[in-house]
Amino acid sequence: MSQRLRVVVADDERPARALLLDVLRPFADAEIVGEAATGTEAVRVIEKLEPDLALLDLSMPELDGIGVVRLLPRDSMPLVAFVTAYDEYAVKAFEVNAIDYLLKPVSPERMRETLDRARERLERPDWRQEQRRHLASAGAEYESTSRLAYLERIPVRQRDEVMLLPVEQVASVVAEGELLRITTLRNEQHVISYRLKDLEARLDPARFLRLSRGTLANIRVIARFSPMPGGTYLAILGNKQELQVSRAQARMLRDRLLRL
Repeated sequence: MSQRLRVVVADDERPARALLLDVLRPFADAEIVGEAATGTEAVRVIEKLEPDLALLDLSMPELDGIGVVRLLPRDSMPLVAFVTAYDEYAVKAFEVNAIDYLLKPVSPERMRETLDRARERLERPDWRQEQRRHLASAGAEYESTSRLAYLERIPVRQRDEVMLLPVEQVASVVAEGELLRITTLRNEQHVISYRLKDLEARLDPARFLRLSRGTLANIRVIARFSPMPGGTYLAILGNKQELQVSRAQARMLRDRLLRL
């Protein structure tokens, strides 16, 4: 780490971003190396500049601060502090999981605390691994308790860019370890870092159906169900995908979709 903390600031509201930069500039031990007006821009700036600390607005549209963190590769992850107007769910989630946050409007005293805390944490050899664990827990807790609006578009990586994939183009979501594989109507595939139950909570249940413990399917894309031995089904989608329905979900399926 350099002697001065290299900082990136991301906020979609220009006045709020300008105020944050004004509060940060007087600190001699911090250097502003970049700023971003959107979450997708924040991902690009952080990957390119590799700052020590990123101050991310929690509520940027389309791709918020937590979404930015999810899209950053492990080796590009800086220390993160979220910036937010008072949000009881965010405050609780961040405090419980040791994630730093700044409440708007940010005071110089509070900024000083964040810079000191960042410098202290960056001196730990395992800070990156520790932070990813805390961020994952905080993000999941925040999203599960704050009743966020259903997603209309899902941020995914496409080579070096961030693409916003409309949910109506999603055919299925299948869990693969700690990752999710999204298959589209055109059989394009994208891998995202998300827990299935957390993504399911952000998708409209009238549009997506749980087929098994590790699989979600777009109800509108399901073409037919084929009965299988043991009282289960095979779901055939419009993109020719075939997905197994678990025995537990088969019972729900008969009640929800297959009853005349």
